[in-house]
Amino acid sequence: MDERKLPEAKTIDDKHFTYYNAECFKIAVPEKLGSAQAIYYDLASLRECIRQCKERNIKNPIIYILACRIGPFMGYYEKQVHKLGGKIYVNPDGHEWKRAKWSAPVRQYWKTSEAGMVKHADLLICDSINIEKYIQEEYAKYNPKTTFIAYGSDIYPSKLADDDQVFVNWLNEKQLSTNDYYLVVGRFVPENNFETMIREFMKSSSKKDFAIITTQDDNFLAELDKKLHFREDKRIKFVGTVYNQELLKKIRENAYGYFHGHSVGGTNPSLLEALGSTKLNLLLNVGFNKEVGKDAALYWSKRNGNLAKLIDRADKMTHSDLEEFGQKAKERIKLAYSWQFIADKYEDVFDI
Repeated sequence: MDERKLPEAKTIDDKHFTYYNAECFKIAVPEKLGSAQAIYYDLASLRECIRQCKERNIKNPIIYILACRIGPFMGYYEKQVHKLGGKIYVNPDGHEWKRAKWSAPVRQYWKTSEAGMVKHADLLICDSINIEKYIQEEYAKYNPKTTFIAYGSDIYPSKLADDDQVFVNWLNEKQLSTNDYYLVVGRFVPENNFETMIREFMKSSSKKDFAIITTQDDNFLAELDKKLHFREDKRIKFVGTVYNQELLKKIRENAYGYFHGHSVGGTNPSLLEALGSTKLNLLLNVGFNKEVGKDAALYWSKRNGNLAKLIDRADKMTHSDLEEFGQKAKERIKLAYSWQFIADKYEDVFDI
């Protein structure tokens, strides 16, 4: 982490900084560990938290762990935290063991690790109602204590004007026009269903473009093109990544519609951002997405031809139809996913 890129962060030394009212410390992770880096990081962070609690005589600490990566080790650390009068809270995140990028042995580790985290957590804070239901049913033998607190988002418009050169130059560079492109933003991985979205868009009669903002994976890209031959369709445009958050919000605001194909996560931040910015949202019909979008979005399945028909239908929507969807989407964020709403729920959980 480079705290210099965080607004309001103040460096103390090469291992410590403050961020608003939080004291933060950095953990050095050996690069040679490869995919095991995340496991090393979580274990090292947990050990450092325990060390600091002892050194600073912090009474009744709450250690909040995001994701289920260190389950096999949690029995040992649970005892140490409880000796301090503390508790372990865990956010189980999504179904990491379902991700296609992992080999069978790695998936088995993630599933075993998830079980260990659930077993030894004092409280599981689930970011999705469907994840909470899964935890309660899958691990009923542990009688897990759970609660639901989602991620948050906002509905503030981008600070960039419609004619801001940063936005205009981006459109020109990518050969896109305002309100004349569909958009997707997400990691370029199979479980986000890029194959289905591209295939179905190619089948549709839409005259609009399909702008894909995603990470780079040349092998997966070549594999998809071999299957779909999408490079022959000028509407399909891989436009790279966008890290300027105001520009990304402006791109969302000016999209005709937004596709969301995530299938293994909980409440996804990119979906919340889309609902707060884009009028028309077309979401994969799975429980994680439907609990967020409700009647503020349209839904598609992976069945052959389903999304193509939905795209053709979406293209014919009236201005008032689009405005109505946009208002409903913003209302969903305002009522259930605003940062103030989320922060208030965390205050209750941490008894602040």
